[in-house]
Amino acid sequence: MITYKNKVWKEEMSIRLDVNHVMAKFMGEEHGVFDGEIESLMPEARDIHHQIKEKRDSGDLPFMDLPNQSVSEILEMAKGIRRWCDYFVVLGIGGSALGNTALHEALQHPYYNELSKTGRHRAPRIYVLDNVDPDQLAALMDVLDLKKTCFNVITKSGGTAETMANFLVCQEAMIKALGRENHADHIVVTTDKTKGNLMRVAEREGYRCLVIPDGVGGRFSVLTPVGLLSAAVSGVNVRELLAGASFMERHCHKVRIWENPAYMNAVIHFILDTKRKKHISVMMPYAHALRGFADWYRQLWAESLGKRSSLDGHEVHAGQTPINALGATDQHSQIQLYVEGPNDKVITFINVEKYKVPMEIPKSYPEMEGLSYLGGHSLQGLIQAEQKGTAYALIQNHRPNLSITLKEVNPFTLGQLFMMYEIQTVFSGGLYRINPLDQPGVEQGKVAAYALMGRQGYEETKAEIEQAEALDDKYILGC
Repeated sequence: MITYKNKVWKEEMSIRLDVNHVMAKFMGEEHGVFDGEIESLMPEARDIHHQIKEKRDSGDLPFMDLPNQSVSEILEMAKGIRRWCDYFVVLGIGGSALGNTALHEALQHPYYNELSKTGRHRAPRIYVLDNVDPDQLAALMDVLDLKKTCFNVITKSGGTAETMANFLVCQEAMIKALGRENHADHIVVTTDKTKGNLMRVAEREGYRCLVIPDGVGGRFSVLTPVGLLSAAVSGVNVRELLAGASFMERHCHKVRIWENPAYMNAVIHFILDTKRKKHISVMMPYAHALRGFADWYRQLWAESLGKRSSLDGHEVHAGQTPINALGATDQHSQIQLYVEGPNDKVITFINVEKYKVPMEIPKSYPEMEGLSYLGGHSLQGLIQAEQKGTAYALIQNHRPNLSITLKEVNPFTLGQLFMMYEIQTVFSGGLYRINPLDQPGVEQGKVAAYALMGRQGYEETKAEIEQAEALDDKYILGC
């Protein structure tokens, strides 16, 4: 049994950031970053570093303290759920769902639910419902045995329309199946400790509750009960996950950009965005297990940095557009554009040194040169060669790319990734001089949805939307 308290092992499992192929030395003056440009940002980086420390000390960045939390309550609840539950369903959206999916895909068997069915892995099957598509919910209900199902309803505000709508549908189905007096044991609420309608419902119905810490926004909440309960229910070692996050958080105490991977990655992206017109950030893991992590990053980067106004009130329209890709799959769908299309992107590869199963390729058809060269190699070797080949093609065409390397995908390395990118995002907010913790653009859309659904107090907004929806038939085409 590996212990994460072993300092040597932790150093061996530390993730590695390589920015060689974004530097001017390799990319040239037009598309690369100069050492001097990084150095010129050191005074600003020092100021942002101290601002982050002050905010943390005053309790304004509680996500950075999450590695030190007690998880005893979560583990005890998960243990109890595992005794009787066959289906564990997360009801959430955005940051209340993406982290759950990222954790599950990274740290569990790719066909975890199917193994649960056969009894080879005795744990509840995990489903994350993160949309209000009626066909999707109806299909899920076809799968579930409600008597053996636990719903985890997650919303910080306690009023997220999509989550609450799904909850009301599922609650009604559960009451019909079990009776109102018996359904409460099948619902766990994860929300604010005092505010919101969900907490009021939980108190009225007697649901068990887990609290999202004050000041932790949805996209920074993966290491709170938001993400940890479903992970623990499925058997993930959440203490090792937090140990990895703690390891990275301590590493990011360093003020020098060259010694801090979160700051370096932020600075590289900032320079490429604002000075080299690389307005698109592509994350491309070469491990199927990290596909969900790229989805999680997409929300973190977009919602945190995509802001109209700076802190001093100027219109800046800041932020890169994040895109998720998967190696080697998307070499056959996106790489043509990245290599020969507009040079407006920076690509981040996530590499894995050791896959769980290397999988040897048989030496079949030795007389066929187009097949025989594969024999004797492994799928691990092939996917790693695919990544190097893609990076080479990008380098030859002066397309900036960098890499993050994990020794292997495990809770400790994944915890590092989560924390590095969260710190990187807050630091980037300082570089752009915007607030990375709010999301006014999302709130505008929420208000419009409230109005269209007839929520009291939004009548004026509804009238404005209906007026704006006046269309000209000339521009509507049909077959």
